[in-house]
Amino acid sequence: MTIWYDVHGAGEPVLLLHSAATDSEMWDPQVEALSDRFQVIRADYRGYGRSALEPGIRYSDVEDVEEVLAALGVTRTAVVASSYSCSIALQLAAGTAVEVSRMLLFNPATGPEVTPDVKSYWLEEEELVAAGDIEGAAELTARLLLGPHADAPTRRHVTDMQRHAYEVQVAALPEPVQVDRDVRPADLDVPALVVCGAHELEFFRASARNLAADLPRGELVELDWAGHLPSLERPKEITRLIGDYL
Repeated sequence: MTIWYDVHGAGEPVLLLHSAATDSEMWDPQVEALSDRFQVIRADYRGYGRSALEPGIRYSDVEDVEEVLAALGVTRTAVVASSYSCSIALQLAAGTAVEVSRMLLFNPATGPEVTPDVKSYWLEEEELVAAGDIEGAAELTARLLLGPHADAPTRRHVTDMQRHAYEVQVAALPEPVQVDRDVRPADLDVPALVVCGAHELEFFRASARNLAADLPRGELVELDWAGHLPSLERPKEITRLIGDYL
């Protein structure tokens, strides 16, 4: 298997996809509770968590996920995705390898417009990584993305996950090439709940509004307390939201 994954529980499959600021551990608070009712599947993309990243390769995150589902014999699944992974959920739903029964999409990074706040964040992040200040870049991500309800251990955990990803990815030279599939959300006839946080950067709030409007069966919910990673900020509420939606 190309990427690390694990499976908990039995029942209807639910695939949990992590953000680019974390790894599969962002779903730790949800896994135990959801596995009482569902077959919970999660994975680390290449270069995150427990998955390696080979220098110079050409690869596809969605194809890696499809490989995991095929190995498990899963042909139909619900998908819960965070940030970057919302685009992977859309690509999965647009493909033919698996049927996506419904999607729960937290703070998508699907654009289309890059707003000044996220442009400033990405530029500072890039400069810190280029200067070798991996810890500073990871701390920046945790500071800007987590909402006010994230406690100190959560902020440390996000910083650690992001720092590890930077370290793995910076070491993978020559730089790998990631391939995405073109997707038109308007073509996806899949129930979708799009969630955004009121304490989120405007880029992600605008992405959520646009995506919910573009999806034929999309709904939008704003959490007035949340930042970019609500599953870690107030985990019990997000576990309940996921369980109720599924």
